[in-house]
Amino acid sequence: MPATPELAIDRFEIFARGLDHPEGLAFDRRGVLWAGGEAGQIYRMDAQGRARLVATLGQFCAGLAFSPEDELFVCVAHRGIVQVRRDGTYSVFADRAGKHRIVSANFPVFDRRGNLYVTDSGHWKSKNGYLLRFTPAGRGEILGGPYGYANGLALSADERSLFLVESDTERVYRFAVRGDGSLGRRRIFARDVGRLPDGLALDGQGHLYAACYASDEIHRIAPSGRKHLVAFDRQGILLGGPTNMAFGGARGDELFVANLARQTITRVRIRRRGQPLANQRRT
Repeated sequence: MPATPELAIDRFEIFARGLDHPEGLAFDRRGVLWAGGEAGQIYRMDAQGRARLVATLGQFCAGLAFSPEDELFVCVAHRGIVQVRRDGTYSVFADRAGKHRIVSANFPVFDRRGNLYVTDSGHWKSKNGYLLRFTPAGRGEILGGPYGYANGLALSADERSLFLVESDTERVYRFAVRGDGSLGRRRIFARDVGRLPDGLALDGQGHLYAACYASDEIHRIAPSGRKHLVAFDRQGILLGGPTNMAFGGARGDELFVANLARQTITRVRIRRRGQPLANQRRT
């Protein structure tokens, strides 16, 4: 039995309906929400949650991220990392890192210099997942692994810490990021993070949020590593296989959640604003 959650599930509301089992979502610089679909759809939503189909990439879309230049990059099954333009055209940015061919690109996150960190999940229960990094020109390298289904990523505001979900072990790891972009030794940041933790998001106070696909939960992890149950949906309706999250809304204090087991994106207002991402930071 989960602990009592901080937020009652009826505080969540459905923002967008009729999406094809969305896993990834991200806000562009103008505050417009984008999401992906199971058959490769890329959606763009208006303020009322009405979705417009922008492109179809032909394979399952996982995580989404915008570059510092506000360009959309998508992790796509069997393709790698794909750049999608606003007119619906797209091209493969990378399908390998050096000699390593990407097995299952899962989640991307940019730093302020335009370097792209990506998880390659590998295969479930096979411990062949890796953490990759690409320069803005597309040159890739392996930073770490193998991991047991490498999943969500988050980069701290000062870009000195990188967080990675290992779904097989239900752990979140933390890496120190050195000045040259290389990583220090990994350490366990949190254990037993729900059942099948997936996506991560950071608020402006440095607290990490983890969506748990198999237990329909969202946890918040303090900088100390202490966990708090934010929300739990016993019926799996408003949190139905939650995967990735993004902070948005007029004040930046609404958490939007993609529900892979449903056809919805839900949202809830919390008392914390999200950490600005690479395309949202003022330079």
